[in-house]
Order: sequence, then C-alpha cells, then structure tokens
Amino acid sequence: MKYQMGRWAVLVVGIFALILIPFVLFGEHIEVWTENFIATSAQHTPQIALGLGLLLGGDILLPVPSSLASTAAGFVLGFVRGMLTSWAGMTVSCLLGYWLSAKLGRPLAVRLVGERDLERLAALQKRFGDWVILAARPVPMLAEASVMFAGISHVAFGRFMLLTALSNLGISAVYAAVGAFSSNVNSFLLAFFGAILAPAAAMWLMNRTTSAVE
Repeated sequence: MKYQMGRWAVLVVGIFALILIPFVLFGEHIEVWTENFIATSAQHTPQIALGLGLLLGGDILLPVPSSLASTAAGFVLGFVRGMLTSWAGMTVSCLLGYWLSAKLGRPLAVRLVGERDLERLAALQKRFGDWVILAARPVPMLAEASVMFAGISHVAFGRFMLLTALSNLGISAVYAAVGAFSSNVNSFLLAFFGAILAPAAAMWLMNRTTSAVE
C-alpha cells in the first residue's frame, strides 16, 4: 500500500514539476515579452489577436501569463473580440493538453501506478470530475494539472471539451470585460468567481433540460 502511494506521489509530483519548472526557468522572460508585444502591437489588432491567441494556445506547455494576455485581449480588441480570442486560445490549450496527456502521459502512468488504479481514478473523475474541472480552470497550475489528469484517466473527450469550453468562456468573458471596461488587470477574484458561476449555471441549466426531456 505504501509502495503504491509512493508511486502515486511520484506521478503527482511529476505532473506539477512539468508545469512549475518552465515557470521557474522562463516565466519572467515570457511575461516581459508578452508585455512588450502588447505595448508594441496595440495598433495592429489582427496581429495582436493572433499573437495572444497563440500565446494562450501554448499555455499548457509554456509559462504564459494567461490572465494578463486575456485582459489585454479585452483592452486592445474590445470585449467581444477579446473574449473570443481568449476563449479560442484557452480551448486550444486544453485540447492540446488532453491529447498529449492521453497519448504520452497515459502509457507512463500505466507503468507507474498500473491500469487498475487508473481505472479507479477514471471512476472518481466520472463522479466528481465535472466540478473539479470547472473549479480548477481559473487557478494557476491546477488548471493545467486538471487537464493532464483528465487526459491520463481518459475522461470522455466530448464531456471534457464541453466543460472546459464553458469554463473558458466564463474566464474569458470576465477578463475581457475587465480589460475592456476598466484598467484593473489584477482582478483575479472577480475572474475566479465569474469563471465558476457562469459555466456552473450553464451546466445546471443543461442538467435540468436533460431531466425534463427524460
């Protein structure tokens, strides 16, 4: 039992190390580059939309300051275009993270903790995973980790993309609104609660609709 718990600890620590090490090594440089890119591209909206979208799309692999990029999208592009740019980039990042974790992370996890324990993880994901994904999306590190665990445990792809798309839409809408309508680029708590409440309300409405149809 202790031996198996040790293997799970190695897996969890390994996942968080994959997320944290790039932040330690490159986080400051990428943040400075992002700020300079925003400052120098403010008059070129197609370029900045593409650049911010690509930055957010690579967030699963790179230490991108996603709150800064999403807020800047709203500030430079306006609320609607900024929200859509942020949402597209964040959703691509989730898709990439899920695919890499399912294809590359899953075989490593099977070797480390075994197929049976991963099936137990999948059962837990099926029971509690929806709310874990929604709650983790606005939180740095936990957002990336939840995507990786979803890919490793083979969460149903359609369900995963629906949940992350809803959550990303909530996050993007709040940060884009902050950027478009105010100068406060550090409204993390506002984005956190908005990112949870908006998709949670949508999921509640879908569940009610499904129950009524059945």
